[in-house]
Amino acid sequence: MRALVYQGPGKSAWDSVPDPEIEDPGDAIVRVDTTTICDTDLHILGGDVPEVRPGTVLGHEAVGEVVEAGSDVRTVRPGDRVLVSCISACGRCRFCRTATYGQCLGGGGWILGHLINGTQAEYVRVPFADTSTYPLTAGTQDDAAVLLADLLPTAYEVGVLGGGVRPGDTVVVVGAGPIGLATILTAQLYSPGRIVAVDLAPARLEAAKQLGADVLAHAAQEPERLIDDLTDGLGADVAIEAVGRPESFGLCTRVVRPGGHVANIGVHGKPATLHLEDLWIKDVTITTGLVDTYSTPDLLHMVAAGRLQVSPLVTHAFAFDRIQDAYDVFSHPADTAALKVALHREPSHELLLPQP
Repeated sequence: MRALVYQGPGKSAWDSVPDPEIEDPGDAIVRVDTTTICDTDLHILGGDVPEVRPGTVLGHEAVGEVVEAGSDVRTVRPGDRVLVSCISACGRCRFCRTATYGQCLGGGGWILGHLINGTQAEYVRVPFADTSTYPLTAGTQDDAAVLLADLLPTAYEVGVLGGGVRPGDTVVVVGAGPIGLATILTAQLYSPGRIVAVDLAPARLEAAKQLGADVLAHAAQEPERLIDDLTDGLGADVAIEAVGRPESFGLCTRVVRPGGHVANIGVHGKPATLHLEDLWIKDVTITTGLVDTYSTPDLLHMVAAGRLQVSPLVTHAFAFDRIQDAYDVFSHPADTAALKVALHREPSHELLLPQP
């Protein structure tokens, strides 16, 4: 089969690799129909995730059809259309029993495209298929479903729920890339008083406005002063870091109010300074997290029922064999206005939306 193979920092290739095979009775082989690219994939290519070894197939999000199932698989069978979760769960260990699947001790967690071959391929082996795939209803479109493999659960669990967003809160989201926009989208489920989006790119700030942000703040134009004015000097109830850079994390710690919450979603490749000399007295709670995907079934129901409109997040689409072009578009959002790109097995889906 063909797959995107990591060849070391800054290097990858759409190459021929052996077809995946059942290695454990709990495995399933899924024919990938739609996959996508995550900021985490860019961090891998940037050398920020050294556990990924050269030769690994990248990707951890997919929608496809089960073509083979191991003898222990009970909940899906060949012919089923499924969502492949970014998190694999053994379902038996200490953490899986408390729905903390991202910390699975039984061989799961974030393994696809990280510790084992991933989903940016024509076929993928999915361990623990019973607990790591989700059957899809006929009316759920691939481009919407694939966003529920990682993007929406991460924003919802690590940002919105982890940050404790409540009705009436002032919520500041630093970073209006895909994960920040998904945070803005899902934060509205809790009726915050206002959502402030902070970013450097005007196109992304405009996307934030379209998805529900109430206030837009350019990151280079004193967002701290704006937030101070909006809150009468109090600060944000919840500040959500959605970039993964020291300066954006620092901004969150400066704009949060005493007793407030900083929720870090971004993947950090460099250390960030924590100014405890300022924060210790403010009763600030800081949380980090790898998504657990316990919310995926609920999010799927909301998307199927039309309660969450996620399709505006997909701005570009490509055929599999143009994945290198897709990476180029996705990694230069200031030039392309790209949010999420969808990669489809069928070339007829290419350029679902016109490129800017």
